[in-house]
Amino acid sequence: MVLAQLGGSISRALQQMSNATIIDETVLNSCLNEIVRALLQADVNIRLVSEMQKNIKKIVNLDDLAAGHNKRKIIQQAVFNELCKMLDAGKPSFTPKKGKTSVVMFVGLQGSGKTTTCTKYAYYHQKKGWKPALVCADTFRAGAFDQLKQNATKAKIPFYGSYMESDPVKIAVEGLERFKKENCDLIIIDTSGRHKQEAALFEEMRQVSEATKPDLIIFVMDSSIGQAAFDQAQAFKQSVAVGAVIITKMDGHAKGGGALSAVAATKSPVIFIGTGEHMDEFEVFDVKPFVSRLLGMGDWSGFMDKIHEVVPMDQQPELLQKLTEGTFTLRIMYEQFQNILKMGPIGQVFSMLPGFSAELMPKGREKESQAKLKRYMTMMDSMTNEELDSSNPKLMNESRVMRIARGSGRSVREVMEMLEEYKRLAKMWSKMKGLKIPKKGEMSALSRNMNAQHMSKILPPQMLKQIGGMGGLQNLMKQMGGSKDMMGMFGGSAAD
Repeated sequence: MVLAQLGGSISRALQQMSNATIIDETVLNSCLNEIVRALLQADVNIRLVSEMQKNIKKIVNLDDLAAGHNKRKIIQQAVFNELCKMLDAGKPSFTPKKGKTSVVMFVGLQGSGKTTTCTKYAYYHQKKGWKPALVCADTFRAGAFDQLKQNATKAKIPFYGSYMESDPVKIAVEGLERFKKENCDLIIIDTSGRHKQEAALFEEMRQVSEATKPDLIIFVMDSSIGQAAFDQAQAFKQSVAVGAVIITKMDGHAKGGGALSAVAATKSPVIFIGTGEHMDEFEVFDVKPFVSRLLGMGDWSGFMDKIHEVVPMDQQPELLQKLTEGTFTLRIMYEQFQNILKMGPIGQVFSMLPGFSAELMPKGREKESQAKLKRYMTMMDSMTNEELDSSNPKLMNESRVMRIARGSGRSVREVMEMLEEYKRLAKMWSKMKGLKIPKKGEMSALSRNMNAQHMSKILPPQMLKQIGGMGGLQNLMKQMGGSKDMMGMFGGSAAD
């Protein structure tokens, strides 16, 4: 996940403070010094960091706190609030509405990933039900139209551009008129970038802006510039009405924290962050969930959104029935692996779970985990219906294992490893046995049955410990709005 190193350092500082027997001035200062060091390494402006340190010390006055207060909680909350304040621009950006044509113009320096980001932005909204279209008004860079055409074709998004026309204003207006006629409700205009902030770039941006009258101008910026992002964002804001910022390449640079805090200081809201080259490596930037994930506290609302995206809640009553009977077959495991892969990068999904630090899933490991799931699915593709639907592990004898290995092109050892994983998951799911299944339309009854006691039996002990035991789990379920959201994870309907 983004800024894993920074998040890990702050989490460790808070953990060391929590482990101290007595929390006094020395322990607090040591914790804050670690946090300050981590933020400065992420290139956050020193003025912002010292201001944050002062504010935390003002809030956490150890002499004034009565003996009954939970000092650890107060310090953790103060750190959380101050990080949120540092990254919050304090004002929302324009949000496109479905069915009503919105025009969004992208601006930025060359090499910031602007053209790729245009397609990611369009693809994100397409998945949410919009009808986007892309217009290439970048006539300055050779190959810009080819790149946009290639990206748009891959994502199945309509596009417009020209190899002959050199006037970006003309292309932008023609593209806009064409897609308005085709009833596209989100028209995205990609403009020219330059190697540096120069008058010609700003003049061209101004002309395209005047001709197309965009509802939102998005400035795309490379995170590697760190706190220099402040000057760049200010320069663009003074030339055109920048309404929002997208920061790219957050996966590859230690200076991402500096870029985020610098942009927030210009009062321009950051709306998305790019976390990789692929289409789905693009995250909505929402300050509180972001800081929560950064500190290893999870983001349940984001996690549930992912679940709802890939598992339509009304389509899996049979799965719920089987699980609550304690039945877990290889076919169910196959379907759940499919759902996990549909959610996007595993590291991104895992960072939304409380207790999972982003450092637990480094970039290389993430690909390895996805490859392992795909390997397991290939082996299951070589199984018969009887094998997939049976919950009897004894059915898988030596000759069947050898046949599956030959059919999938894997070794016998790998097939055995997959079957061991199945047994482990089956054991975990068997603990759901005995939950009462309500009639259709009575999901709230199941929610009441699915209490913290049941959940504690299902969760792996290590994860339960990371969440903070039974107390932490109960708080978590309250935060999620009850267990109905948790049931959504297992394919149940979230509606009453």
